[in-house]
Amino acid sequence: MSALLRFTQFIQKTFALWVIVFAALALWQPEFFVWLKAYIPWILGIIMLGMGMTMTVDDFKGVLQSPKAVLIGVVAQFVVMPGLAFVLCKLFQLPPEIAVGIILVGCCPGGTASNVITYMAKGNVALSVACTSVSTLLAPILTPAIFYLLASQWLKIDAASMFVSILQVVLLPIVVGLILRTWLKRQVESYIQVMPLVSVIAIVAIVAAIIGGSKAAILQSGLLILAVVILHNGLGYLLGFTAARFFKLPYADSKAIAVEVGMQNSGLGVALAAVHFAASPITAVPSAIFSLWHNISGPALATYWASKHKQE
Repeated sequence: MSALLRFTQFIQKTFALWVIVFAALALWQPEFFVWLKAYIPWILGIIMLGMGMTMTVDDFKGVLQSPKAVLIGVVAQFVVMPGLAFVLCKLFQLPPEIAVGIILVGCCPGGTASNVITYMAKGNVALSVACTSVSTLLAPILTPAIFYLLASQWLKIDAASMFVSILQVVLLPIVVGLILRTWLKRQVESYIQVMPLVSVIAIVAIVAAIIGGSKAAILQSGLLILAVVILHNGLGYLLGFTAARFFKLPYADSKAIAVEVGMQNSGLGVALAAVHFAASPITAVPSAIFSLWHNISGPALATYWASKHKQE
């Protein structure tokens, strides 16, 4: 088991590398990965099940201990990122299919990777976990509502159907995970240790499936999407940090909220795009590229903050 744990830690530390490698492989040999598209909702469900297994009552105590910080983090998550996405789409005059994909990833809750990045950055991990938990539980209502409000001018949006999809691939697996954690605590504990490995494999598979299935569109518009994603992600970190400092939160809390706001559950964006916009595969590409990019920018930002913390 120790060998498996060491391997899991190695894969987790080199996460960004594996995303890049398999994204490149998917562009080179797309037929090896396209078949995975049909299983994206199930793959995301496995990730969310694992998240539910790692959640405990203590995670929600953080909400009671720091209600102001959690409120700022969650509000910033669902205001800053969707707002930035909308502004960038207007600014770059993006085609409808790409604009909808950018706004979709902006409306998703915080990603679970944000907790690891916050830990690496010497931020408030408990706050990060609380923000991720709350934003994820609110996602079935807020994600389709905000997405409909911002994106319906480009394409027809079925918010009710999207609400059901998020319940199925996010909330239901999390609830099942929590129940399993309660009833089968000993068995679940051993699974939790390898959950990072499962999550890495699952996210890499999702990214490869979308990139393989959208090769032609990526070759045509990939650089434009990448530029918008880099701005979206970077400005998310900046505005999240600025909002936290504006409300006079401690430095460690501000780092946690910056990471929480800047890093999205892009896997959810991919799954929703694959289900609800199957006729235009490029709609899922912004979420896939966001998943690739924030797993590069997040560790880079964490390394900077960690080195600054060490100097201080």
